[in-house]
Amino acid sequence: MSTQTRTRPVNLILLGPPGAGKGTQARMLEERFGLVQLSTGDLLRDAVAKGTAAGKSAKAVMEAGDLVSDEIVIAILSDRLDQPDITKGTILDGFPRTEAQAAALDDLLAKCGQKIDAAISLEVEDEAMVARVAGRYTCAGCGEGYHDDFKRPAKAGVCDKCGGTEFKRRADDTAETVRTRLAAYHDQTAPLIAYYDARGALTRVPAMGDIDRIAASLGKIVAGVTDR
Repeated sequence: MSTQTRTRPVNLILLGPPGAGKGTQARMLEERFGLVQLSTGDLLRDAVAKGTAAGKSAKAVMEAGDLVSDEIVIAILSDRLDQPDITKGTILDGFPRTEAQAAALDDLLAKCGQKIDAAISLEVEDEAMVARVAGRYTCAGCGEGYHDDFKRPAKAGVCDKCGGTEFKRRADDTAETVRTRLAAYHDQTAPLIAYYDARGALTRVPAMGDIDRIAASLGKIVAGVTDR
């Protein structure tokens, strides 16, 4: 990763269990602040497709049936952070998941004078998440998220964002699988919340209410760290 100067980059992490609204809120923050959402899954696939050095390493590991190491993920993330569209900052999605990954990420950002400005924990109720996740679906074209009860398209069957008419649901969005994923989230993420809390970077945001109200709360946090 180069040490070129960026104009007040803001690096965020959105924490929250399945159905907490991370994807929806990330897209709203992207549009409002010009941030770029970085999904580690998408970054891995893109690096492999482009045949970068880190991508070739990841491809070899995946073809062997092994998990991609933290070092490879960090290398791929470093490559992505050097791209010209990363000027105002990022929203990290799916990384870090452990304290070791968080420490490696801190080291990566520190090399160019950056840091994680805010780790935002979207606080929700587990049983409410079961109901929320079971009813969600997305536009097959642009990925905009919807829900049977909480967020329907303005015009039935037509995506508000791109006008697409095809939608899809995840096969594992069932009550049983959601409860299993919630348990795994709490087990894996509790140490990460403590990690950022100890560094003064953690903010807890109640996320059971109106989407726009939650977005307003997140907006204040982003505006606050930008002005520091």
